Amino acid sequence: MSSAWLLPEHIADVLPAEARRIEELRRQWLDLARGYGFELVMPPLLEHLESLLSGTGRELDLKTFKLVDQLSGRTLGVRADTTPQAARIDAHLLNRTGVTRLCYCGPVLHTRPSGLHATREPLQFGAEIFGHAGLEAELEIQTLALDGLQAAGVRQLTLDLGDARIVRSVLGGVPLDAAALTDLVAALTAKDGSTVRDIAAKCPADTRDGLSALLDLYGGEEVLAEARRRLPARAPIAAALDDLQWLATHLRVSHPEVRLGFDLSDMSGYAYYSGVRFAIYGEGSTDTLARGGRYDEVGAVFGRNRPAVGFSLDLKGLTGSVAIGAQRTAVRAPWSEDAGLRAAIRRLRDAGETVVCILPGHEQETQEFACDRELVAIDGQWVLHAL
Repeated sequence: MSSAWLLPEHIADVLPAEARRIEELRRQWLDLARGYGFELVMPPLLEHLESLLSGTGRELDLKTFKLVDQLSGRTLGVRADTTPQAARIDAHLLNRTGVTRLCYCGPVLHTRPSGLHATREPLQFGAEIFGHAGLEAELEIQTLALDGLQAAGVRQLTLDLGDARIVRSVLGGVPLDAAALTDLVAALTAKDGSTVRDIAAKCPADTRDGLSALLDLYGGEEVLAEARRRLPARAPIAAALDDLQWLATHLRVSHPEVRLGFDLSDMSGYAYYSGVRFAIYGEGSTDTLARGGRYDEVGAVFGRNRPAVGFSLDLKGLTGSVAIGAQRTAVRAPWSEDAGLRAAIRRLRDAGETVVCILPGHEQETQEFACDRELVAIDGQWVLHAL
């Protein structure tokens, strides 16, 4: 018999020191996004399933918990990603004609963890720009993501760029059933050459050559020049490479300290992205800190096929890549019914200080706060005294 206090696998309580750091990161990211002009939205945790999964593909469907609404009998989903909800808000609740910048921060729930040590209940921060089809939106989103990670204390960032149009154009209308396409995308992302060659064997020669070339097209900026030589001469491929070059040129100026990489066969989120996609990594880690890109089709089901680009990250996972800051200093105060002491405590708290009252019988206990001063009575007055 399992103990009542045990939690499900990959679900965990967040204890004080980590909870403090997560909350600091949440406030930091929201303040930064506000400085860019992003408006905060708070979508619900539950929605009708068809709304949650619109335009997102099978991958998100498999991540989503489903349940039956006892009021309507309809199937509901617990959100596994907030982006479709932001698209719904943009399309139907705000219904603006110009550019809309939205950000959000809240829990999502996954049926399975994304990695061995990952949580199934990430705290997702995200930012989306709706209504602008130009690369300026991609650059702004990538700049926000990089600025936020640097402000959080992550160093030696790598921004990895790709474009969903490249693989789609290489395939160029070649008839592949859904299962074969899923296997091909997974094999390209994993650089599984044998599986790619097996699936491509029945494709035309230029498609086979293009798929084979994609397996080698990852690395530095030289990848773009090599791609122009080795990939089929098709307009969408040329446009995608031009876009990646434009972004690289601007990112080198705005963030010269960030390493730029390119992986033209990485098709993570294949059914989701419609153009440039990116992932950001920290020092010496293969775990993705942030992921995003362009997904112009995400709002189509809501009747407004607006240009859209954004990114998201898990603030819980991010805490593993940043140092936990020093404990917040606090004032220690005895418990007393003395009106002067209570007034002194109130004044300190009104001024922004943390005052920890030590309850009777607990004088030797420690807590999350680092008390470096205490309130002591001197000549009938309560004054601060250094510890």
